[in-house]
Amino acid sequence: MDKLNANKVKNFAVPYRIIDGKKFRLADIDPSDTNGLTSKKSAQKLLQEGIVHLSRMQEKLYAQNRRGLLLIFQAMDAAGKDGAIKHVMSGINPQGCQVYSFKSPSTEELDHDFLWRTSKCLPERGRIGIFNRSYYEEVLAVRVHPEFLTKQKLPAEFVTKAIWKERFEDINAFERYATRNGITVLKFFLHLSKKEQKKRFLERLDNPDKNWKFSMADATERGYWDEYMSAYEEMIRATATKHAPWYVAPADNKWFTRLVVAGAIHDTMDEMKLTFPTVDDEKRKELAAARSALQGETGHEHRSVRMMPEMGNSI
Repeated sequence: MDKLNANKVKNFAVPYRIIDGKKFRLADIDPSDTNGLTSKKSAQKLLQEGIVHLSRMQEKLYAQNRRGLLLIFQAMDAAGKDGAIKHVMSGINPQGCQVYSFKSPSTEELDHDFLWRTSKCLPERGRIGIFNRSYYEEVLAVRVHPEFLTKQKLPAEFVTKAIWKERFEDINAFERYATRNGITVLKFFLHLSKKEQKKRFLERLDNPDKNWKFSMADATERGYWDEYMSAYEEMIRATATKHAPWYVAPADNKWFTRLVVAGAIHDTMDEMKLTFPTVDDEKRKELAAARSALQGETGHEHRSVRMMPEMGNSI
């Protein structure tokens, strides 16, 4: 991938990067925006080039074994989280990538703090971790549905009007902690319009091959659209930081969403200055000895081949 195209991919993500949420307004980003790109075919070509670059960068991340990368995806239903993960990460070696989808918490998980189930899934050094939904559900779904908070069995004195502000503080501290331990945190909100969600829901209902994707819970959550948008806006305003930025990716055009995600990851991994590990003199001697040993096997291999017919004749 040449430098010009590499910069093109990265630049598509720049307008949607939020590192200081104080003045952020969700209404400022149009879900149908494509940053001037009108050709789906061109976007797909750039995405494929970006995927090749990500594959090379992942190989260096894995070999260096010092840093980790956590990608968090949040969105309303049908925004395209699964598709973005599938397409953007299609060139990634599965051995260096871990994907976790967080559904409704189990009884065991409810007996722990709200960060417990996700914190134990942080990526190892050298690997990319992907959270399909995350601890951010604790200030989204739980906020929109207060009954979820009741199930968490918190002591009454900690359930106050300040609980969401306090959770934002806890999340910021957790992400700072991860960053200080070499885990870069990158967060994506796939910004889908209500109109486009309706269209995709109807496609799922009309197409038998997509019926399995639809559930009544999806339609029920749609009824809380305004509450969710308010929660998302406040969440991004409170947790967008330079070390753990949010990317609010327009999601009405899946081909553009994927390009934004790829560009953001591309840019972040480039900033890591990843390189393959260099070897010291002692390691070079070890490699030279290994080369000599391997080259010395050549004669033995040839003798073994010559002996095989004789062994066959003697049977």
